[in-house]
Amino acid sequence: MPLTLRRAALLLFGALYLPLVIAADGQPTHEFFLDNGLKVIVREDHRAPVVVSQLWYKVGSSYESPGQTGLSHALEHMMFKGSRKLDAGEASRILRELGAEENAFTSDDYTAYYQVLARDRLAVAFELEADRLASLKLPADEFAREIEVIKEERRLRTDDKPSALAYERFKAMAYPASGYHTPTIGWMADLERMTVEELRAWYQTWYTPNNATLVVVGDVTPEEVRTLAERYFGPIEQRPLPAAKRPLELDEPGERRLTLHVKTQLPSLIMAFNVPGLATAEENPRQIHALRLISALLDGGYSARLPEQLERGEELVTSASAWYNAYPRGDSLFIVSASPNVQKGRTLEDVEAGIWRQLEALKQSAPSAEELERVRAQVIAGLVYERDSITQQATTIGQLETVGLSWRLMDEELAALEAVTPDDIQQAARTYFTRSRMSVAHVLPEESRDE
Repeated sequence: MPLTLRRAALLLFGALYLPLVIAADGQPTHEFFLDNGLKVIVREDHRAPVVVSQLWYKVGSSYESPGQTGLSHALEHMMFKGSRKLDAGEASRILRELGAEENAFTSDDYTAYYQVLARDRLAVAFELEADRLASLKLPADEFAREIEVIKEERRLRTDDKPSALAYERFKAMAYPASGYHTPTIGWMADLERMTVEELRAWYQTWYTPNNATLVVVGDVTPEEVRTLAERYFGPIEQRPLPAAKRPLELDEPGERRLTLHVKTQLPSLIMAFNVPGLATAEENPRQIHALRLISALLDGGYSARLPEQLERGEELVTSASAWYNAYPRGDSLFIVSASPNVQKGRTLEDVEAGIWRQLEALKQSAPSAEELERVRAQVIAGLVYERDSITQQATTIGQLETVGLSWRLMDEELAALEAVTPDDIQQAARTYFTRSRMSVAHVLPEESRDE
């Protein structure tokens, strides 16, 4: 690399580094506990008179057991169906009239509820959230209607969507030992037989202050948040919690393969490797950040290896992607997917071989310092843009805390990414990209079933 380009790359990296450091230093973050065990984290961001309030519960589909899947997601729906003070939908109406934004989401590891509103209306958000934490009604007639909505959601988003259906089946195979094989929305057979009594028991088990984290980011001070939290959440009594073990996977489950025929016009390939996440990689967290950078190295824009070499170079695929979640509660997957260039006569077997060539290249030769710096700069740029949003800041804090990590990692991850070397990239590839960790799905059009 010419010296002028090397200096330009370093200047770019420095330009990206500085804003994240300033953001971390300029946004004091505070944490405290209420007497009932509720953890509260406040991050100051005084750029606008706006605040985001999020309440995170440590429960999701990975906590569920066979035969009772979909409970966490169904309970999320029912949290909007009335409490001691308000009937179904009234809380949402109040927030709309205040110009607030609200929503909720469920995943493998957590369920979260949020409001974005003017800073002087934070007390309203707290009062509404505390009320449904303390006194959710769960009326049987509302449940009977809502479970039909959830079943229709499953049909639209999964059963009638070939790519989502294929990934659901693939995920069930790729996680043989942990609760991550369970779809968040639940299996249809379990939705059909779910009862409101099961949902009430789930609510009473997991929805307690000592299993929740309240995250507030925006134009607030820790003192005013503490006062409001103690007023609205403080009187709610805590309850004993069952043990919740991390969803750990077999290190090397063995090679697994699946052929799926779905309503799609073109074939595709999904390949994944069982790998740890940051919460389970206690001995070598640097390899986790190396996997994050490998994902960007393979699929980080126009000049990344998959589009440059497999798509434009070999004309082997029409699209290819790689992704990795470093922040689950348990172990994770490193996933690569691609669609063959059928106009060039390429097959799924050709694509699989091409992906393996890319992974073997990472094992055989460490990336150059220049390539790694380019990729690192892209990842950091993404973090900088994300952190400009108070909602994204709150979501990052809530996710980290709820999976058993610390919010402090969001202010430390730049240094962690910067510490990754080319040798770390090579070592991570050698450790994790093995056939004994691999799951592969060949997704084919239905008409090819009998060919």
